[in-house]
Amino acid sequence: MLFLKRYWQQIRDSEVTVAFRRWKSRQVLAGRRYRTAAGIIEVESIDEITDADVTDDDARRAGHANSQALLSDLPVRPGIPLYRIVFHVVNEPDPRAALAADAELTLDDVADISRRLERLDRASSHGAWTQSVLEAVAANPGRRALDLAALFGRETQPFKTDVRKLKNLGLTISLRIGYELSPRGQAYLRAIS
Repeated sequence: MLFLKRYWQQIRDSEVTVAFRRWKSRQVLAGRRYRTAAGIIEVESIDEITDADVTDDDARRAGHANSQALLSDLPVRPGIPLYRIVFHVVNEPDPRAALAADAELTLDDVADISRRLERLDRASSHGAWTQSVLEAVAANPGRRALDLAALFGRETQPFKTDVRKLKNLGLTISLRIGYELSPRGQAYLRAIS
């Protein structure tokens, strides 16, 4: 889920625990966890409601003064349902960070990572990319995504999406500018070389 930056600290502090979205269909599920810029949240409930169902209390829990202020902040999308999402912050480390820090790879771990990378390569519309991107990140820590993407003749945004897939496997770490291999990513490249 995406939240405006102005809500990030309030979400972290559990002052904002409700969100409202106009979606064609549900984009989140109750009981699931989602990474956000404010941290990991867990959705407690999601209900389709009408504008008239929005209470002042709900609006305050969503970071607005009242229901009228909240509704005026929502985009007008005729015929698109309104959803109330109740959530809480999960005060646990991001599982990707714990995975990235784990450099003790067994043979089964290496085989599992290889299978996952092969699956990403097969699903790619631009061919096999995982190995070469891991090697490029290893050789260019902190290099801008724009520059790395150019090495492969790719557009920046799709390239960043691919690197995010490697991050989800615990193989890369996002820096303020660019990326680096995680300890797990370094251990994987050592294991396959």
